Amino acid sequence: MSQSVERAVEILEYVAVRPRTQSEVAAHLDVHRSTALRVLQTLTDYGLTRRREDGKYSVGYRLAGLANAAREQFDFANVARPYLVGLGEQCSHTIHLAALEANRIIYMDKIEQPGMIKLFSQIGASVCLHTAGVSKAILAFQDADTVDSVMAAADFEKHTSTTITSRAQFDDELALVAERGWSVDDAEYEDYVNCVAMPVRDAANRVVAAVSVTALKGRADLTALGLLLPDLKAVTDNISKELGWRPQNTE
Repeated sequence: MSQSVERAVEILEYVAVRPRTQSEVAAHLDVHRSTALRVLQTLTDYGLTRRREDGKYSVGYRLAGLANAAREQFDFANVARPYLVGLGEQCSHTIHLAALEANRIIYMDKIEQPGMIKLFSQIGASVCLHTAGVSKAILAFQDADTVDSVMAAADFEKHTSTTITSRAQFDDELALVAERGWSVDDAEYEDYVNCVAMPVRDAANRVVAAVSVTALKGRADLTALGLLLPDLKAVTDNISKELGWRPQNTE
Protein backbone atom coordinates (compact mmCIF):
# COMPACT_ATOMS: atom_id res chain seq x y z
CA MET A 1 0.00 0.00 0.00
CA SER A 2 1.39 3.42 -0.96
CA GLN A 3 2.23 5.76 1.90
CA SER A 4 -0.45 8.30 0.98
CA VAL A 5 -3.19 5.65 0.80
CA GLU A 6 -2.01 4.12 4.07
CA ARG A 7 -2.16 7.53 5.75
CA ALA A 8 -5.64 8.15 4.39
CA VAL A 9 -6.88 4.83 5.76
CA GLU A 10 -5.30 5.53 9.14
CA ILE A 11 -6.97 8.94 9.26
CA LEU A 12 -10.39 7.52 8.42
CA GLU A 13 -10.09 4.89 11.15
CA TYR A 14 -8.81 7.49 13.61
CA VAL A 15 -11.55 10.09 13.09
CA ALA A 16 -14.21 7.37 13.00
CA VAL A 17 -13.68 6.81 16.73
CA ARG A 18 -14.35 10.50 17.52
CA PRO A 19 -13.69 13.89 15.88
CA ARG A 20 -10.00 14.93 15.88
CA THR A 21 -8.04 18.13 15.43
CA GLN A 22 -5.42 18.53 12.73
CA SER A 23 -2.74 18.41 15.43
CA GLU A 24 -4.12 15.15 16.82
CA VAL A 25 -4.12 13.60 13.36
CA ALA A 26 -0.52 14.73 12.76
CA ALA A 27 0.60 13.30 16.10
CA HIS A 28 -1.22 10.02 15.41
CA LEU A 29 0.50 9.68 12.03
CA ASP A 30 3.79 11.01 13.40
CA VAL A 31 4.03 13.54 10.55
CA HIS A 32 4.24 17.33 10.24
CA ARG A 33 0.95 19.22 10.56
CA SER A 34 1.17 20.35 6.94
CA THR A 35 1.38 16.73 5.76
CA ALA A 36 -1.67 15.80 7.84
CA LEU A 37 -3.55 18.81 6.51
CA ARG A 38 -2.79 17.87 2.90
CA VAL A 39 -4.28 14.38 3.33
CA LEU A 40 -7.23 15.74 5.31
CA GLN A 41 -8.00 18.28 2.61
CA THR A 42 -7.97 15.58 -0.07
CA LEU A 43 -10.29 13.37 1.97
CA THR A 44 -12.56 16.33 2.64
CA ASP A 45 -12.66 17.27 -1.05
CA TYR A 46 -13.99 13.79 -1.78
CA GLY A 47 -16.50 13.87 1.07
CA LEU A 48 -14.80 11.13 3.07
CA THR A 49 -14.03 13.47 5.98
CA ARG A 50 -15.56 16.81 6.93
CA ARG A 51 -14.31 19.80 8.91
CA ARG A 52 -16.74 20.73 11.66
CA GLU A 53 -17.45 24.22 12.98
CA ASP A 54 -15.16 23.58 15.96
CA GLY A 55 -12.27 22.86 13.57
CA LYS A 56 -12.18 19.15 14.23
CA TYR A 57 -12.40 16.52 11.52
CA SER A 58 -14.91 13.67 11.49
CA VAL A 59 -16.04 11.11 8.91
CA GLY A 60 -17.82 12.61 5.92
CA TYR A 61 -21.35 12.02 4.73
CA ARG A 62 -20.15 10.36 1.55
CA LEU A 63 -18.33 7.73 3.62
CA ALA A 64 -21.56 6.94 5.44
CA GLY A 65 -23.30 6.49 2.09
CA LEU A 66 -20.57 4.19 0.83
CA ALA A 67 -20.80 2.15 4.03
CA ASN A 68 -24.55 1.71 3.62
CA ALA A 69 -24.11 0.64 0.01
CA ALA A 70 -21.34 -1.81 0.93
CA ARG A 71 -23.41 -3.35 3.73
CA GLU A 72 -25.87 -4.63 1.14
CA GLN A 73 -23.12 -6.45 -0.74
CA PHE A 74 -22.32 -9.03 1.90
CA ASP A 75 -24.20 -11.29 4.24
CA PHE A 76 -22.91 -11.21 7.80
CA ALA A 77 -23.58 -14.90 8.39
CA ASN A 78 -21.75 -15.84 5.18
CA VAL A 79 -18.75 -13.76 6.22
CA ALA A 80 -18.62 -15.49 9.60
CA ARG A 81 -19.37 -19.04 8.47
CA PRO A 82 -15.84 -20.18 7.43
CA TYR A 83 -14.53 -19.18 10.86
CA LEU A 84 -17.41 -20.96 12.61
CA VAL A 85 -16.89 -24.14 10.57
CA GLY A 86 -13.17 -24.10 11.31
CA LEU A 87 -13.76 -23.69 15.04
CA GLY A 88 -16.31 -26.51 15.03
CA GLU A 89 -13.95 -28.87 13.27
CA GLN A 90 -11.18 -27.91 15.67
CA CYS A 91 -13.08 -28.46 18.91
CA SER A 92 -15.77 -30.98 17.80
CA HIS A 93 -18.56 -29.04 19.55
CA THR A 94 -21.59 -27.08 18.34
CA ILE A 95 -20.92 -23.46 17.33
CA HIS A 96 -23.58 -20.75 17.43
CA LEU A 97 -23.59 -17.27 15.92
CA ALA A 98 -26.20 -14.85 17.29
CA ALA A 99 -26.78 -11.19 16.52
CA LEU A 100 -28.66 -8.24 17.95
CA GLU A 101 -31.44 -7.15 15.59
CA ALA A 102 -33.68 -4.34 16.83
CA ASN A 103 -34.88 -5.55 20.23
CA ARG A 104 -34.19 -9.23 19.60
CA ILE A 105 -31.17 -11.48 19.75
CA ILE A 106 -31.49 -14.22 17.16
CA TYR A 107 -29.47 -17.21 16.03
CA MET A 108 -27.82 -16.39 12.70
CA ASP A 109 -25.97 -19.67 12.19
CA LYS A 110 -25.37 -23.01 13.84
CA ILE A 111 -22.57 -25.47 13.06
CA GLU A 112 -23.18 -29.00 14.33
CA GLN A 113 -20.74 -31.86 14.17
CA PRO A 114 -21.58 -35.23 12.53
CA GLY A 115 -22.82 -37.84 14.97
CA MET A 116 -23.52 -35.36 17.78
CA ILE A 117 -26.86 -35.00 19.56
CA LYS A 118 -28.89 -32.16 17.99
CA LEU A 119 -29.52 -29.14 20.25
CA PHE A 120 -32.82 -27.24 20.49
CA SER A 121 -31.54 -23.97 18.98
CA GLN A 122 -32.74 -23.00 15.49
CA ILE A 123 -31.38 -20.50 12.98
CA GLY A 124 -33.70 -17.49 12.83
CA ALA A 125 -35.18 -18.14 16.27
CA SER A 126 -34.78 -15.85 19.27
CA VAL A 127 -32.40 -16.92 22.02
CA CYS A 128 -33.54 -17.46 25.58
CA LEU A 129 -32.41 -14.06 26.84
CA HIS A 130 -31.71 -14.84 30.49
CA THR A 131 -29.89 -18.14 29.91
CA ALA A 132 -27.98 -18.01 26.62
CA GLY A 133 -24.27 -17.33 26.65
CA VAL A 134 -24.55 -15.38 23.38
CA SER A 135 -27.21 -13.14 24.92
CA LYS A 136 -24.98 -12.26 27.85
CA ALA A 137 -21.94 -11.72 25.59
CA ILE A 138 -23.92 -9.19 23.53
CA LEU A 139 -25.89 -7.40 26.25
CA ALA A 140 -22.89 -6.93 28.56
CA PHE A 141 -21.53 -4.36 26.12
CA GLN A 142 -24.73 -2.41 25.33
CA ASP A 143 -25.95 0.82 26.90
CA ALA A 144 -28.56 0.64 29.64
CA ASP A 145 -31.46 1.67 27.38
CA THR A 146 -30.68 -1.11 24.90
CA VAL A 147 -30.45 -3.71 27.66
CA ASP A 148 -33.76 -2.52 29.12
CA SER A 149 -35.42 -2.65 25.71
CA VAL A 150 -34.19 -6.17 24.92
CA MET A 151 -34.77 -7.59 28.40
CA ALA A 152 -38.36 -6.35 28.46
CA ALA A 153 -39.16 -9.61 26.67
CA ALA A 154 -37.40 -11.81 29.26
CA ASP A 155 -39.63 -13.87 31.56
CA PHE A 156 -36.85 -15.21 33.84
CA GLU A 157 -38.54 -18.59 33.88
CA LYS A 158 -36.64 -21.14 35.97
CA HIS A 159 -35.54 -24.03 33.72
CA THR A 160 -32.82 -25.65 35.84
CA SER A 161 -31.23 -25.24 39.24
CA THR A 162 -28.71 -22.75 37.81
CA THR A 163 -31.13 -20.52 35.87
CA ILE A 164 -30.88 -16.79 36.57
CA THR A 165 -34.37 -15.82 37.76
CA SER A 166 -34.23 -12.06 38.38
CA ARG A 167 -33.13 -8.92 36.54
CA ALA A 168 -30.84 -7.93 39.43
CA GLN A 169 -29.02 -11.24 39.24
CA PHE A 170 -28.82 -10.94 35.47
CA ASP A 171 -27.35 -7.43 35.70
CA ASP A 172 -24.69 -8.75 38.09
CA GLU A 173 -23.87 -11.43 35.54
CA LEU A 174 -23.55 -8.85 32.75
CA ALA A 175 -21.14 -6.81 34.88
CA LEU A 176 -18.96 -9.91 35.32
CA VAL A 177 -19.05 -10.62 31.59
CA ALA A 178 -18.08 -7.03 30.75
CA GLU A 179 -15.13 -7.28 33.14
CA ARG A 180 -13.69 -10.56 31.88
CA GLY A 181 -14.79 -10.39 28.22
CA TRP A 182 -16.64 -13.71 27.92
CA SER A 183 -19.83 -15.35 29.16
CA VAL A 184 -21.19 -18.77 30.03
CA ASP A 185 -24.40 -20.72 30.03
CA ASP A 186 -23.92 -22.89 33.11
CA ALA A 187 -26.58 -25.47 32.19
CA GLU A 188 -29.18 -22.74 32.70
CA TYR A 189 -31.69 -23.80 30.03
CA GLU A 190 -31.03 -27.52 29.84
CA ASP A 191 -29.20 -29.13 32.73
CA TYR A 192 -27.04 -31.25 30.42
CA VAL A 193 -25.82 -28.46 28.08
CA ASN A 194 -23.33 -25.64 28.75
CA CYS A 195 -21.40 -23.11 26.68
CA VAL A 196 -18.88 -20.27 26.59
CA ALA A 197 -19.38 -17.21 24.37
CA MET A 198 -17.53 -14.08 23.23
CA PRO A 199 -18.65 -10.86 21.51
CA VAL A 200 -18.17 -9.76 17.90
CA ARG A 201 -17.56 -6.06 17.17
CA ASP A 202 -18.11 -3.91 14.10
CA ALA A 203 -16.06 -1.08 12.60
CA ALA A 204 -17.34 1.36 15.23
CA ASN A 205 -16.29 -1.01 18.05
CA ARG A 206 -19.92 -1.82 18.83
CA VAL A 207 -20.77 -5.35 19.94
CA VAL A 208 -23.27 -6.58 17.35
CA ALA A 209 -23.06 -10.35 17.70
CA ALA A 210 -21.55 -13.22 19.64
CA VAL A 211 -20.14 -16.69 19.00
CA SER A 212 -20.50 -19.59 21.40
CA VAL A 213 -19.05 -23.06 21.80
CA THR A 214 -21.77 -25.36 23.15
CA ALA A 215 -21.32 -28.90 24.44
CA LEU A 216 -23.04 -31.61 26.43
CA LYS A 217 -21.70 -31.43 29.99
CA GLY A 218 -20.83 -35.10 29.79
CA ARG A 219 -18.43 -34.35 26.93
CA ALA A 220 -17.08 -30.99 28.08
CA ASP A 221 -17.96 -29.06 31.23
CA LEU A 222 -17.27 -25.35 31.71
CA THR A 223 -13.71 -26.03 32.83
CA ALA A 224 -13.02 -27.92 29.62
CA LEU A 225 -14.76 -25.31 27.49
CA GLY A 226 -12.73 -22.61 29.22
CA LEU A 227 -9.60 -24.10 27.65
CA LEU A 228 -11.08 -23.19 24.25
CA LEU A 229 -11.38 -19.47 25.04
CA PRO A 230 -8.15 -18.51 23.19
CA ASP A 231 -9.42 -20.29 20.05
CA LEU A 232 -12.84 -18.69 20.44
CA LYS A 233 -11.26 -15.25 20.81
CA ALA A 234 -9.22 -15.76 17.65
CA VAL A 235 -12.45 -16.52 15.77
CA THR A 236 -14.42 -13.56 17.16
CA ASP A 237 -11.48 -11.24 16.48
CA ASN A 238 -11.25 -12.46 12.88
CA ILE A 239 -14.99 -12.02 12.28
CA SER A 240 -14.81 -8.57 13.86
CA LYS A 241 -11.95 -7.63 11.53
CA GLU A 242 -14.04 -8.76 8.56
CA LEU A 243 -16.65 -6.24 9.77
CA GLY A 244 -14.04 -3.48 9.83
CA TRP A 245 -13.05 -3.60 13.52
CA ARG A 246 -9.48 -2.80 14.44
CA PRO A 247 -7.97 -3.11 17.92
CA GLN A 248 -7.00 0.58 18.04
CA ASN A 249 -10.68 1.48 17.75
CA THR A 250 -11.05 0.59 21.44
CA GLU A 251 -9.24 3.73 22.61
